[in-house]
Amino acid sequence: MAKKKSSRKGRGDADDLMRLLAERMEACADAESLNDNVIIPFVAALEKVCGARGYVMNIYGETSNIAFTGDPDDSEAIYRLVEAYLDNRADNSE
Repeated sequence: MAKKKSSRKGRGDADDLMRLLAERMEACADAESLNDNVIIPFVAALEKVCGARGYVMNIYGETSNIAFTGDPDDSEAIYRLVEAYLDNRADNSE
């Protein structure tokens, strides 16, 4: 029986990739192996593709935030904004 194609172009491939990544993440016994075997290769691929398009990628956060910019100077400004926000939030929660 043929696999039903998604009505949204590429959606099936995106779902397959999500499942593959989840399986690889679940197979990691600890944070170090998760980082080495999934996170770093994934981020390296993002950096390669973004760099080829002239984007700068910033990843932040306790759970994660990803920002793409076209100007390397924006990267530092975004980093400082996020850090100031997180510092302020931490100060106000004490």
